[in-house]
This record gives sequence, C-alpha cells and structure tokens, in this order.
Amino acid sequence: MFTATLIAAGRLTPNIMAEAHDRLAAAGCAPTTMAWIDDGDAADWQFELAPADARAALEGAFERVDVVVQPREGRRKMLLVADMDSTMITVECIDELADYAGLKPRIAAITEAAMRGELDFEGALDARVALLKGLDSGVIDTCRAERVRIMPGARQLVRTMRGWGASAVLVSGGFTRFAEPVAAEIGFDRAIANVLEIEGNALSGTVARPIVGAQTKRATLLEYRENLGLAATATLAVGDGANDLAMIEIAGLGVAYHAKPIVAAAAAARIAHGDLTALLWAQGVPRAEWGA
Repeated sequence: MFTATLIAAGRLTPNIMAEAHDRLAAAGCAPTTMAWIDDGDAADWQFELAPADARAALEGAFERVDVVVQPREGRRKMLLVADMDSTMITVECIDELADYAGLKPRIAAITEAAMRGELDFEGALDARVALLKGLDSGVIDTCRAERVRIMPGARQLVRTMRGWGASAVLVSGGFTRFAEPVAAEIGFDRAIANVLEIEGNALSGTVARPIVGAQTKRATLLEYRENLGLAATATLAVGDGANDLAMIEIAGLGVAYHAKPIVAAAAAARIAHGDLTALLWAQGVPRAEWGA
C-alpha cells in the first residue's frame, strides 16, 4: 500500500492527476483512489505495487511538479532532522561571511565543490575558515542581520510538525552563531553546529573540534530516534548537500531539497520546485492545518 503525492502549488490540475493515473497503471503499480489534499496544490494517488516503478514513472513527467512516493502508513513523521544552509535558510553563511572579507568567489567555489561531494567536508571547512583569519568577529552579527533569510515554508513545516508532537533538530555544518538564532526563530527544539574560534575580537581561522559534519548528522538522527522510541519510518531528514546524505539515507523519508545532483540521485524523495511546505503536503497535511 503506497501513496504518490503530486505537489505544484497553484498549478496542479485534474488533467495532470489523470495522466498520473495512466502512468501508474502502465507501470504496473495498480492505482486505486485519488484524493486532493488542497485543490490545485497537492493530491495523492494511492496504489498497490512497485513504488520504485511509480517514482520512475512520475518524477520529471510533469513540468514543475514535485512527486513524493512512500508507504501509505506512517506519513506523519515524529522527528525532523534538517540541514540549515540552503535548506532552512536561503544562503550559505560561510560564503556570506567571506563576502565581508572580499573572498566570496574563492570561498564559494570551495563550498560548491564540497556540497557536490568533490571535497572532504572537514578539510574544506578548515580551508575556508583559515582564509577568514583576522576578520572582525562583529561581522558575524552583521552578516546574520543583513544576509540570512529564512527559507519559505520553514516556519510552517517546523511549527506544524511540533504542533502534533514531533521533535525538530537543526544540524548544520555551519556555525552556532548563525544556527542558534535561526533555530529559535523557526521553532526547532535544538541546534547543533560548529563553533568558530575567536581570539580577541577577530576570527582565529579555526573551528573547534569535533567538527559537525555528515556523521554528526547521521548520529543525531539515530540518537533522537532511539531516545524518542521511534521506528525508522517515523523520521524525516532534509538537506541539499553531500554532507546530508548520511542522514537522508537512513531516514524514513529522506528528502533532497533543491539539492546537488549527488544528493538528488540518492534520496528517497526530492523537492526541486516547491518550498518547504511541500514536506507538509508530502505528509498529507492540508493548508488548514499548517502552523503560523
């Protein structure tokens, strides 16, 4: 028993849903019933067989339509573990800090390569932070105020899930000086991130150990899952870069959000068009039940 959710805010039509039925049938998935979650925004096809074939039949078949295929039972998750940069916020904080030092193109190129999985995350982080040595630490607060913007849908996603009793943890390969206020603003239970070391009033060019990277994200999901007594199927992980793969791959629903190709290829679901409210529709939650 499975569900294929089609998501395209304001653009989902009955014709698209009819074609989705035909594609599922042709793939041998045995579609049964269709139901709108929100008219014109998101709808489900229930089907009986071959979820991998269903995903192959539907993903990319309709312009600017996201598709999430998953088991019918247990759609509403009780644990969310999320990346921050380019997932819960619209920027990469280290790149924006680098702009204040006149180094954005150089550092952003390293960031992009690391997020594509072409560089070791810890080594790439050390290399980028070293280039920021001597930067006035006051720039961190300025950068946060001037550059950091919450991703559309982030507040609704986290607050709605917490409203039904789910836990939400922000785990970032970025920095606590950004992650902690971002987590508080969005509504996360906790933020875990790296600590930029400061000497006097300037960045020392180093990051405190241990570095928060892919294995920390994975371990955090496992720790919270165990402590909360949850099944693996009750967890949701979302991120965009290679260092998110370890948690995405073990989550009940692992989502690549506007992600690098290596992540999109490995994740159980990908959101390439919608904002983070797509993850509420993926859980079968209509607008009327979303938090503020």
